[in-house]
Amino acid sequence: MSMFTAFDISATGLSAERYRMDIISENVANANTTRTADGTPYRRKVVTFETQETDANKSFSHVLDHAIANNHLGKARTLRMNEDAIGYGVKIPQVSEDYTTEMNMVYDPSHPDADENGYVTYPNVNTITEMTNLIDASRAYEANATAFSASKSIAMKGLSLLESN
Repeated sequence: MSMFTAFDISATGLSAERYRMDIISENVANANTTRTADGTPYRRKVVTFETQETDANKSFSHVLDHAIANNHLGKARTLRMNEDAIGYGVKIPQVSEDYTTEMNMVYDPSHPDADENGYVTYPNVNTITEMTNLIDASRAYEANATAFSASKSIAMKGLSLLESN
């Protein structure tokens, strides 16, 4: 793995976590939005992460199949890091709406979006869950920034060693 690959991996993590924080912020901002442009209440959005691969041979299932075929499982000393086991970062294949969590029904007959029974359908956004996810995303962002800084320090130390020779 080259020095620049480590930078690329950390950069994809930083970008993905920043985007995740943007989506969480959007969810919190729309926690009380009962009517969107299409007339329905806002629905919580969820970010999906996926490994970024350079080709099909780099998938986890390929690495696992390779380890099983070579009988490396259970023999930690014989399993060495090879090109098949190197990750290439993370990507966001989709942002989807959360249809598993129920929408919040609140009795408020004076609200303009109340149904015939007086209930208003509020978004399925739980502020506590969103804030917990925000803390998780910010810590993951910090971890990626730390990994980037460590890679940078290693590269700088290598360059200074070359200069001193």
